[in-house]
Amino acid sequence: MILTSVVLQVVAQDTLQTEQPEKKMSWLRRTIRGFSYVDERYVEPQHYNWSVMLQATHTYDYYRLSTSGSDGQSVWLSPEPNFKVGPYFGWRWVFLGYTFDLKHVDVDMKDLKQEIDLSIYSAQIGADIYYRRTGVDYKIRDLKLGKNVNTDVMEGLPFGGISVGITGVNLYYIFNHQRFSYPAAFAQSTIQKISCGSWMVGVGYTKNSIEFDHEKLQSEIDKRMGPQAIKLDSGLMFNSVKYYNISASVGYAYNWVFAKNCLFCSSLSLALAYKRSRGETEKGEKYHFDINNLNIDGVGRFGLVYNNMRWYAGASVIVRAYNYRNSRFAANNIFGSLNMYIGYNFGARSRYKKQKV
Repeated sequence: MILTSVVLQVVAQDTLQTEQPEKKMSWLRRTIRGFSYVDERYVEPQHYNWSVMLQATHTYDYYRLSTSGSDGQSVWLSPEPNFKVGPYFGWRWVFLGYTFDLKHVDVDMKDLKQEIDLSIYSAQIGADIYYRRTGVDYKIRDLKLGKNVNTDVMEGLPFGGISVGITGVNLYYIFNHQRFSYPAAFAQSTIQKISCGSWMVGVGYTKNSIEFDHEKLQSEIDKRMGPQAIKLDSGLMFNSVKYYNISASVGYAYNWVFAKNCLFCSSLSLALAYKRSRGETEKGEKYHFDINNLNIDGVGRFGLVYNNMRWYAGASVIVRAYNYRNSRFAANNIFGSLNMYIGYNFGARSRYKKQKV
């Protein structure tokens, strides 16, 4: 399992060759520096070229499949907790690492959870790219089959009849980028010196796929509750569904400097998302529902950091929520990660070599 992060800090070149290239390079330099320029009264730039870090990551996923109506049915599913740890090594804007899943090191490759997260940060813009494929170690966390139907016997039951994949990219622009630093909270590459916030806007694309064995779920219901128990609604009787999501978001983030070198960041974005889905029944036919409407999604980011420029440590939480709904069927997905880390910077940049940092 690989977890990859990239931190972007653009550095302009200082050497120019001829008069004509100088004019072109000066324009290019100004453009590039504009993406990383900060007001140093509020934000302290990175002093070092190199960094090493140890990070532990806990990931979580929750999926709710439901049908509509007064007697609607629903099932909440989530996999076993996933805990990974591994080293990272960075040079300026590139930060790469490999994390090991401590709980699933001996599972078959076909059942292995896969996750790749890549984040790019500059003062003005950012991007999140993620790829997740869950294993088959799900459990039923809650099951509702209608009014006055007791399903307690089903809760906590292992269920290998679902497999979920999600691939997406989010791009966002930070308005108050000269005084507010997202990298200070989530990339440890700068230090926020004075509390400050910023509005931001973004666009995103997400593809979510669900493979669902409804016959297996019905079999477990019959086995645990008896063959005369209530049957699954037709809205849950599908084999696979793919969701496509294009969204535009607006949000606000705030960096609270509550002590020297100590920062807490809270960020929330809400997105108006256009949804489109496609599914198949167990017979291989096109399923008769299409989700082709607008919904509200959300992304929350929270970070707690201590950074004295040489040493840094902290924790961050990123939570994403996606909702899909039409007149007969709904799917809700919440997934996120908790990261805890400690790192060390070294190799001072030329500007700071003579300074005591």
